[in-house]
Amino acid sequence: MASYQTVNPFNGQTLRTVELLGSDAVEERLAAAEAAFPAWSALTLEQRGGFLRKMAAGLRERREDIQRTMTTEMGKLRGEALAEIEKSAAACEYYAAHAADYLKPQPIATEAQRSYVIYQPIGCVLAVMPWNFPIWQVIRFLAPGLMAGNVALLKHASNVPGCADLLREVVAAAGIPEGVFDVLHIDNDQAAEVLRDRRVKAVTLTGSERAGRSIASNAGDQLKKCVMELGGSDAFVVLDDADIDSAVAAAVKSRFDNAGQTCIAAKRFILVDAIADAFVQRFVEAARARVYGDPMDEATTLAPMARADLRDELHKQVQQSIAKGAKVLLGCEPVADTNAGYPASILDGVQAGMPAYDQELFGPVAAILRVKDEAEAVRVANDTTFGLGGSVWTADAARGEKVAAQLQCGAAFVNSVVKSDARLPFGGTKRSGFGRELAEHGIHEFMNIKTVYVA
Repeated sequence: MASYQTVNPFNGQTLRTVELLGSDAVEERLAAAEAAFPAWSALTLEQRGGFLRKMAAGLRERREDIQRTMTTEMGKLRGEALAEIEKSAAACEYYAAHAADYLKPQPIATEAQRSYVIYQPIGCVLAVMPWNFPIWQVIRFLAPGLMAGNVALLKHASNVPGCADLLREVVAAAGIPEGVFDVLHIDNDQAAEVLRDRRVKAVTLTGSERAGRSIASNAGDQLKKCVMELGGSDAFVVLDDADIDSAVAAAVKSRFDNAGQTCIAAKRFILVDAIADAFVQRFVEAARARVYGDPMDEATTLAPMARADLRDELHKQVQQSIAKGAKVLLGCEPVADTNAGYPASILDGVQAGMPAYDQELFGPVAAILRVKDEAEAVRVANDTTFGLGGSVWTADAARGEKVAAQLQCGAAFVNSVVKSDARLPFGGTKRSGFGRELAEHGIHEFMNIKTVYVA
């Protein structure tokens, strides 16, 4: 039977060998999901909410096991992992509390005696999820999906199988019936077959643009709903009246947390000339203070990248940008004698035609883009194929809102780093994908929005 190995990104040690499910095992899980759907969708929202609250409690009870697995499988700092687990638990509680309001019938005035909209679950949703937030990425689809009455199958990233298994254990321990949620240890070809199965009604993907094209094409061929949350190259726009110290502190956090491996991390730092030198000087000093090391060590403030091949691909993009004229201000060489270490790095003088300008740098490398004024800052911010998030830094909130409204992205933040929040819709535009997760918009994505008209 086909298998693969997972590797600790910090020390390169093999963690486990995972056997891919055979066709019979995949069929069993598909059949179980189909069988579980009628009873699960028939429960009241109060009943399903009770299960989600138990999931939240289970995540907190198992937080040390989950944290250790996250850290060893993909390198996340201990503190960042614990914060992710708490955020995931809070999202379960949020949907348990708010789903009833999001899903209540919506009356609409027409000439009919009664006309209204109701929301009904569609069945089994396949989730293809990434490794960078191995619990949160799943929960932000799973919590609203379960509250909606859907059932789910998870194809997780191949380097975080332990996280997937632990999440399955948490769901089972919460008393959620068998078949409502299960994990498929399968490869991409098998995932495509699962998506084509008649029992799977929709798919949600968080991942690369390449993966999005493949999954969305497959879903389109089957006329199945899909939500795509893909890459990003978020602009971090600093205007001439910004508080530089606050902006720098936020910039370091947004760019280097999670080893820079975040879709909504600030990646392109667009600086108006009037403040550019001051910002860059402080940014370099603050970034230099990030300490690379063992992600289990509380003193470490910069984690390894998740895999050696990802580190190597990032370095190739950096080298190509330097060859085209980018200037190294900090780092930009792999950490010596490490499996997947890359330091906090900063490139200045980044311009169109360089990978640091045109592509997503999914790692701890910041690109400095200097512009003459606010108008050029907006133009450069939008000069990208991506459109996930963006932030604007200014002392004038009204000015910030005006600029934020011009950014071509799914989420624009003023004087704050871009972040996902269960209370706010999350998703992108352009090649960053389509559809929304979280908030009211997210729970409606995989529901039949049905009109009822009574003459």
